[in-house]
Amino acid sequence: MNTPMSASVRSLFGRTLAVAALAAGLTTVVSVPAHADSGPQACTASWYGAPGEIPPGWPTASGEPFDSEAMAAASRDLPFGTEVRVTNAENGESVTVRINDRGPTDTSRCIDLTRGAFARIADTDRGLTEVTLEILGD
Repeated sequence: MNTPMSASVRSLFGRTLAVAALAAGLTTVVSVPAHADSGPQACTASWYGAPGEIPPGWPTASGEPFDSEAMAAASRDLPFGTEVRVTNAENGESVTVRINDRGPTDTSRCIDLTRGAFARIADTDRGLTEVTLEILGD
């Protein structure tokens, strides 16, 4: 039986897989499939990695060490390593990030940027911002 997992279970499962893979000496973690559709997507972005929230170097779901200043992001379903241009719909500022983690768990948001990436396009005090996502070519 193929039962869908909730986003929070997938995120926890992904982190657990990454830790297990690192412990076993593996360097590659399998990710979930990409979006079937292509083209820009308008949605809400959030950020994570506030001081004290995640220890520096904690493994992301991909197994990479977490860096709150990296140009990286979490996605529920884009493959690890996917590069995405995230453009703030209000001010036109954009940043290119690489997917290396799973999230956000709140399904009203489409992407969870690191604090450093979010700060490039919006004030982190806002917490959320409307964006356009564009998956960058091969």
